[in-house]
Amino acid sequence: MEKTKVLFVSQDITPYLKDSPMGHIARYLPQGIQERGREIRTFMPKFGNINERRNQLHEVIRLSGMNLIIDDTDNPLIIKVASIQSARMQIYFIDNEDFFQRKYVFRDKNNIFYSDNDERAIFFSRGVLETVKKLGWPPDLVHCHGWMTSFMPIYIKKAYHENPLLSNTKVVLSIYDDHFDETLDANITNKIKHEGISAKDLKHYKKPTFANIMKAGIDFADGIIVGSPVINSEVHEYALQSGKPMLEYQPEETFVDTYNEFYDRILSA
Repeated sequence: MEKTKVLFVSQDITPYLKDSPMGHIARYLPQGIQERGREIRTFMPKFGNINERRNQLHEVIRLSGMNLIIDDTDNPLIIKVASIQSARMQIYFIDNEDFFQRKYVFRDKNNIFYSDNDERAIFFSRGVLETVKKLGWPPDLVHCHGWMTSFMPIYIKKAYHENPLLSNTKVVLSIYDDHFDETLDANITNKIKHEGISAKDLKHYKKPTFANIMKAGIDFADGIIVGSPVINSEVHEYALQSGKPMLEYQPEETFVDTYNEFYDRILSA
């Protein structure tokens, strides 16, 4: 019997950024799921504060070289990879000189939220999917971690659903306490636009607050996981009211097995 394929997409993975609960889960969950007999791939953004030499990143030439158009601008896609030897696990990194070659993650040295964080998130999500297509690797389930990955569900379900590699893919969205108070760019609906995505699909993005972009992610996900002990109450309530399969916060000692069981529930639905 063929192994179930699980794609992990996270804005943070330990040890590449400063250690965080999300980074910890995104580091140890794929390893645990792989050890339980599933096939995995893992992606994160190549933020500029990730030391390429220390972490032994190198470019994958055969996967790089595409251009992704966002808001009529061509954005070159660069793919890098590194290995976590102890976990027998590779991490793919989505890179672009304009979006990710800066020393900070979401805010500059003066704590100002980057004005192009919306485009960075869109580029990351689409970059992952285009790379999966190039790899020819059809994920049975995609597990998204953090607000930056909240664009993945709409792209998988609406823009890429006719691609044979992604036509039957289930999506799980983990919601964390990575709230921000700013609003993303007002022109975001034009930037997300893609064949297959209708104006109705973009309703939450008309006012792109943290809560609203997470609601959009919930709308197109097949299952929801609460990744932090406390999350945005508006988002939590929306997830509960969605009626979708939902897993509340799990303690560290049990989360791998509980998540693995939740995947089976989503895959068999």
